[in-house]
Amino acid sequence: MSDPLVVDNGRVVTPDRVLEGGVSVEDGRIAAVGAVDEAGARRIDARGQLVVPGLVDLHGDDIESQLHPRAGARMDTRLALAAADRANLAAGITTKFHAVSFEQDDDANRSPALAAELTAAVDRAGDGDGIGLVADHRLHARCEVTQQACVEAVDAVLRAGDADLVSVMSHIPGKGQFRDQEAFVEYYRNATDHTVEEAHEMIEQRGSVPMGTLRDRVDRIVERARAAGVVVASHDDEQPAEIDRLADNGVAISEYPITLAAAEHAQKRGLTVAMGAPNLVRGESQWGNLRTAEAIEAGTVDALVADYHPPSLLAAVFVDTGEPLPERVARVTARPAAAAGLPDRGRIEPGARADLAVVDPEPTPTVTAAVVGGRPAYRADPARPR
Repeated sequence: MSDPLVVDNGRVVTPDRVLEGGVSVEDGRIAAVGAVDEAGARRIDARGQLVVPGLVDLHGDDIESQLHPRAGARMDTRLALAAADRANLAAGITTKFHAVSFEQDDDANRSPALAAELTAAVDRAGDGDGIGLVADHRLHARCEVTQQACVEAVDAVLRAGDADLVSVMSHIPGKGQFRDQEAFVEYYRNATDHTVEEAHEMIEQRGSVPMGTLRDRVDRIVERARAAGVVVASHDDEQPAEIDRLADNGVAISEYPITLAAAEHAQKRGLTVAMGAPNLVRGESQWGNLRTAEAIEAGTVDALVADYHPPSLLAAVFVDTGEPLPERVARVTARPAAAAGLPDRGRIEPGARADLAVVDPEPTPTVTAAVVGGRPAYRADPARPR
């Protein structure tokens, strides 16, 4: 139960329009939208600002940079999670799926053991273990199917009921984002501090796994996830035949399709197509693949994710795509929420969970207040010229 709250004097972005007024909240739910009664309620003044639903991030791996802010510098897990909590609230993200990589790559600070530790920390935080987290934190378990140990670890997480979303990926040359060996080596040399020799060793190791084995591992994870009632995503889709196979097996989300044709085919098969918000904000893919702006123009993007940069999720709303504001907002709120099986949030309408963000759009989109489950959770009053 939460005290009555009113966010007033703003421009409220509802599912189908923007209206002047406010939002009243009772018992953690939105009670009314538009003309609201503030008598006896706590008040957040949104004058001159937008009021949007709290953002829902299905894939954010920024926890990794909080845990290892510098190569060789490991921070306490609880501290990293608390820092990520506040950073995401400041970006307007009230529901966070931490994309934890179950991948054996010590030089990139990734391992099944570390992923399991992060999983446990997120799970304990949800039970209120004293960290004092404010946002709704959930686990997105990313399974590198080229590595058997990682498949076993994700299987165990699903059996324990600790995953809220799972994705299957295979980082090998010639598949997904890595067009060839050169692209693979460039990524692992520049992004994860591997030597060229180490990158080639990874190519040999991962490339030696037969395609049939990879598919069997994917099937195992998808089957386990479906039994647990967990939504499954695929990663870096490219081939229509593979998309068909994944869709037939119950995969529901296509993350970062490599080409426009792949995005169109995934959407045709009923998958939610999720693209990176940083890609849209920067105007290009970091690895020369499909541009988010191009995919939006073609009508093939259902949801955006923060990926490695939480502020980009909010900034993406203000990139001019020629669409109405409610459409752009839905891509980071209602649609990802629905894709993850959370239909109670992501919309400003009576009865919905009261997750809200007050946004000052000028000179750059900035969150000045956030509400999570009906409770004021974040406040930043920027100094303004007198």
